[in-house]
Amino acid sequence: MTEQNFSSMRAAMVESQLRTSDVDDQRVIAVMARVPREDFLPVERRAMAYIDRPVPLSGGRALNPPLVTGRLLKEAQVEPGDKVLLIGAATGYSAALLAGLGALVTAVEEEGGPEITVQGVTVVRGPLHAGAARGAPYDVLFIDGAVQDVPAALVAQLAESGRVVTGLVERGVTRLCSGRVVAGTLGLSRLADIEMVVLPGFAAPERFTF
Repeated sequence: MTEQNFSSMRAAMVESQLRTSDVDDQRVIAVMARVPREDFLPVERRAMAYIDRPVPLSGGRALNPPLVTGRLLKEAQVEPGDKVLLIGAATGYSAALLAGLGALVTAVEEEGGPEITVQGVTVVRGPLHAGAARGAPYDVLFIDGAVQDVPAALVAQLAESGRVVTGLVERGVTRLCSGRVVAGTLGLSRLADIEMVVLPGFAAPERFTF
């Protein structure tokens, strides 16, 4: 597939997937129109770069659909100079977009996870649920997928009034959510049901019943 084909597919993604589905932040649209998503996929998967479904990667991981990425970026409200903790970096596509918005990105991915090569992004290897405390506090927690629970360890790495975007798995449904940390407590609002990649290692804590 030629570069011209990819450019046309990227333009079609912007028009048919983003602009028609509540991704109306012009900075987000511009960076997603500029960054070549195909560069963050294995060669054999590049033809799938702009489909509106998750794209399988190695190790059981997958790249979120473009609409999910666009919605997360919109809700994150990233400004130049913001420190962003990205959880579930996968191949680095979201990290590249966040960096393109001017963020200072610390990207966390599991040991043995997909290779990440994004200029200007700090990559930390380890359990996703542990985050990267050494770089705290962060202005934004960007969880690039759906989790059953947002661990207290990640919330503790945010500055006061820090912003959070994530997906939540609730009764088998993945939901896009956003919120803020106030007095050390995270409050989340459910925004939309949407098909998202489910990240490993985020089981909800057991709750005792009497």
